[in-house]
Amino acid sequence: MIKFLSIIYRAYTKIKHFLTKHIDRIRTKIIFSANNVIYSSFRTSGYPIVSVQKKGLFKIGKNFAMNNGMQGNQIGYTTPCIFIVDELCKLNIGKNVGISQTTLIAKADITIGDNVKIGGGTKIYTTDFHSLKFLERRDRRIDMTMKKCAPIILEEDCFIGAGTIILKGVRIGSKSIIGAGSVVTKNVPPNEIWAGNPAKFIRKIEEEI
Repeated sequence: MIKFLSIIYRAYTKIKHFLTKHIDRIRTKIIFSANNVIYSSFRTSGYPIVSVQKKGLFKIGKNFAMNNGMQGNQIGYTTPCIFIVDELCKLNIGKNVGISQTTLIAKADITIGDNVKIGGGTKIYTTDFHSLKFLERRDRRIDMTMKKCAPIILEEDCFIGAGTIILKGVRIGSKSIIGAGSVVTKNVPPNEIWAGNPAKFIRKIEEEI
């Protein structure tokens, strides 16, 4: 009896996974189309939250892979991927990019190069969200207009560890690695490992021959 129930459960799981995979893809296509996202081939587990404002641009290169919630990457982050593109801003994602439970807030431009991997729960913020002056924060209208924004660039082949926060104005060089749980507040040169809060230089990466 137990063996029979085990067979039934495994069969049910496979069927559910098959159906869910196709439903997630269809739903993601609808979300992308509704927000005028320019995309090619992609793979997804779950579906994202997307908001592209008027005259904003969201473009994704081919072979994009995305895990939303616990589906596809069960490392403890439950949120879907979130893509917010403000008016007149650009979010450009290159080819062969893989992300999990990642939040990208493009209040200024975000550029992600080819072959970048972004670990679960990473957050990329191009804005402070609020003014740094307490008197300006008392008035919501002034607060919103005085917040600082600056673009972010992740160059090709860099790897961002899970739970990292990347703040406005940062450029991470090609092939560099950011340790899990880091807060990146300044530029990272190519071929280096950085980690910590705030992230600091750990060591150089030896070039592969």
